[in-house]
Amino acid sequence: MGNGDLERGTTTKNRNQSYAAGTYDMEDSDSQWTSWLVPMIVVANVAMFVVIMFVNNCPNNNNNNNGDCVAKFLGRLSFQPLRENPLFGPSSSALEKLGALEWDKIVHQNQAWRLITCIWLHAGVIHLLANMLSLVFIGIRLEQQFGFVRLGAIYLFSGIGGSILSSLFIQRSISVGASGALFGLLGAMLSELFTNWTIYANKAAALFTLVIIIAINLAVGILPHVDNFAHIGGFLTGFLLGFVLLVRPQFGWSGRQHRPAHTIVKSKYSVYQYVFWIVATILLVVG
Repeated sequence: MGNGDLERGTTTKNRNQSYAAGTYDMEDSDSQWTSWLVPMIVVANVAMFVVIMFVNNCPNNNNNNNGDCVAKFLGRLSFQPLRENPLFGPSSSALEKLGALEWDKIVHQNQAWRLITCIWLHAGVIHLLANMLSLVFIGIRLEQQFGFVRLGAIYLFSGIGGSILSSLFIQRSISVGASGALFGLLGAMLSELFTNWTIYANKAAALFTLVIIIAINLAVGILPHVDNFAHIGGFLTGFLLGFVLLVRPQFGWSGRQHRPAHTIVKSKYSVYQYVFWIVATILLVVG
């Protein structure tokens, strides 16, 4: 551990071997962070959705103007009529009670806490499943590589960034911002690729794959009842946070211990990494 990457528990020798083999992969290292925060976030989101449906109580609160409740065998947890919510979820009033994003309440009633609470709300089962599957696919990899503190910070602040942009552009209806936090992780993955460019062997392939994933997820925002402003705000926030929190030592760097005498010590970070870090920090503060 003397001249290794202490946070990630790998030695310089093993890290350089994995660089030479091709695109850097966390699985090539001796050890990695154990992912526990992402599973906890999934559990929290599922539990919150159950609470929303319990509060919604479609059998008692539905006025039948839009049809009957869906999946009545669930009793109190049954869904609103599909005409009202095609995503198999609660009513707008139930989401509003539990902290959905609403511009008027945030600006005129001092309920800024909605910028955070809306991050944990989903509009329906389809919305929940899509987000949680994406979170597991993306988040576990990031947490294994960079740890729960940095992933948690990116997830939370990206969600808030998405909520802010959404509240600026959607002022006449409520919205939920769970997808903004997820898009922040996508943005962080892209900036991590840029700022750690030298450690990737197959740069074009990695960039192309990531851009395709981002484009597909943004295209989902065209669908009805999906808030693309939260997606964009979360993505931009995560993109900037990635430059600040996900910087790795450049290729060829090693610690000062146990190095041969009269060797040139390579800088741990390159100039462009410092530039990215400074610019991203300024933009985050301004944003």
